Amino acid sequence: MDNKSKYKIRIVVESDLEEILALYKLVSNNIGGLARTNDEINANYIEQIYSKSRKNGLQFIIEDNLNGHKIIAEIHGYKLEPKVFSHVLSEITLIVHPNYQGKGLGKDIFQHFLNDIQKNRLDIIRVELIARESNQKAIELYQKLGFTIEGKMKNRIKNLNNSFEADIMMAWFREEN
Repeated sequence: MDNKSKYKIRIVVESDLEEILALYKLVSNNIGGLARTNDEINANYIEQIYSKSRKNGLQFIIEDNLNGHKIIAEIHGYKLEPKVFSHVLSEITLIVHPNYQGKGLGKDIFQHFLNDIQKNRLDIIRVELIARESNQKAIELYQKLGFTIEGKMKNRIKNLNNSFEADIMMAWFREEN
């Protein structure tokens, strides 16, 4: 059975927020993934993501059709406020439930996200994200999806053990039709 029959990608609705919060809390327990720690993730944070994504961005989830339509992945991004960035989708975050990682779901939902931009969001020319230097699996995934590395912000991340690492700036650009 392939991913398409097991899993469904769809737009987030307000009734998903509680389950998305639980997923963020779970994923935040894995060191090196999310920048926010578990205690920084709350209902208000998830509601802000939803509100900003609905206003001028995108937000999708993957449901597991075989296990009660449980939310197992989420991706979102939205535009920044200044008008000079009106063509840019930023603040991209992708999370996948730890039990479902390594199954291609991150790639599937991110490709869906980029395809939706390509087809339905002609206002978006650039998609940008920042990846923790130690998260090589994520960086490799983003490169496979067409992102290029644009720079390195040294000592930007202060890890829980007080060590520092770089953030890697990456961008994807709309294909010309």
